[in-house]
Amino acid sequence: MLLLGIDAGSSSVKASVLDGETGECLASAFMPETEMEIIAEKPGWAEQDPSMWWDNLKLAVGKCTAVIGKKADKIGAIGISYQMHGLVVVDRELKPLRRSIIWCDSRAVSYGNKAFEELGKEFCLSHLLNSPGNFTAAKLAWVKENEPHLFGKIYKIMLPGDYLALKLTGELKTSFTGLSEGIFWDFERNEINSELLKFFGFDRSLFPEAVPSFSIQGYLKKDVAAELNLPAGIPVAYRAGDQPNNALSLNVLSPGEVAATAGTSGVIYGVTDQKKYDPYSRVNTFLHVNHTPQSRRLGVLLCINGTGILNSWIKKNSGNGLSYNKMNEMAASVSPGSNGLMILPFGNGAERMLHNKNIGAKIEGLNFNIHTKSHLFRASQEGIAFSFRYGLDIMKETGIEAGIMRAGAANMFLSPVFREVLSCVTGSVIHLYNTDGSLGAARGAGIGCGYYKTEKEAFAGLKSVGVTEPDKKISGTYQEIYEKWKEIVVEAIK
Repeated sequence: MLLLGIDAGSSSVKASVLDGETGECLASAFMPETEMEIIAEKPGWAEQDPSMWWDNLKLAVGKCTAVIGKKADKIGAIGISYQMHGLVVVDRELKPLRRSIIWCDSRAVSYGNKAFEELGKEFCLSHLLNSPGNFTAAKLAWVKENEPHLFGKIYKIMLPGDYLALKLTGELKTSFTGLSEGIFWDFERNEINSELLKFFGFDRSLFPEAVPSFSIQGYLKKDVAAELNLPAGIPVAYRAGDQPNNALSLNVLSPGEVAATAGTSGVIYGVTDQKKYDPYSRVNTFLHVNHTPQSRRLGVLLCINGTGILNSWIKKNSGNGLSYNKMNEMAASVSPGSNGLMILPFGNGAERMLHNKNIGAKIEGLNFNIHTKSHLFRASQEGIAFSFRYGLDIMKETGIEAGIMRAGAANMFLSPVFREVLSCVTGSVIHLYNTDGSLGAARGAGIGCGYYKTEKEAFAGLKSVGVTEPDKKISGTYQEIYEKWKEIVVEAIK
């Protein structure tokens, strides 16, 4: 059996076809070739048109089916991964009523904070394991107050992945994991939290039916199948947010295992079976993809909005056409600490781990007579790695340790400098794998449709392609530099 995985991020939609038996990727494509537009009408806003995701999904899948030709008839299941915490609202004709308010939009922070205070911190943390913060529930509250005429037309709310599944199958559903990532789920009662709905004035009918992440969730419609050059009736058998799915793609499914990504945003995601939480909700706990009432699996998520986007910004504005590989080489030519140049990467909206404050990106210690592009490239990578260390220290308070950190061989993890700094400053051994979100979604589909009898079977072909261990000779140096960097952060959030 072949398995189709779809990973719909905020930058692009990627599709991959996996040979379920061998674990070989037979075709892979992403669209668009440049990053998808994020509309920001006001500072801190971030919106995307759901139809753009759908159009690029069709293009990416079309490229894959063109590569594999007649083998497309052997695709037996579809899995979906999607950008978390976004809000899609549809009318009774199942058409979006407005652009999606996506994950990095920070307009709803005050709504989440108000709910946290008035519902009570103890109540929220014990039942929701989080503050409503800036998640989907708070975004919907913003729509209710600021767009009341539109709010009255809402038939159902959903997450980005729910919308794509709807387009593929015609079935309107969400997932239990999705409800938890939107901060609607009550971990004590195992249901949608009624107190939160009452506080915000949301009717229970706004929510679609919830299904397990691994399950048959609908079948590919005939007309859509024709568009995609696929057989009709293929089951959609998996859906999950991008970070739980990334953990799945790296076979991070058991308590004590940790996954990391460093794309536009940075994430550390650890699995636990304990209901622990950060009292300040700087890191967040959700149902993991393999959670069941009988076997608790919770994912503790550290999300840093501003990480890889700093590296991208530096490339666009200072790289003068240089490739990322060349930038990495130039960064490696500079000694640790970048001759006193330090960068805070927090220029992509409010940061949860900084108490939902938007402190902005900062460059400290710049000397026009000393520093070059190479210093700038290295300082940005050091700053990103230091932000991971800052967040990991918070995660440790919830019982998550990162002795071994698994990551895909992509984005910032392709840089030897970044891997060295991250490993040395956190003390983690970093294992790299040739996998990504779309391949994880494909494996998830194989589990969800029953093709794989066990989770172990699904990852039989996944092998490590590189290991970075802390260098004891320079770890102390990085620790000293980090403490100086941390002082700047602490001062900025006062």
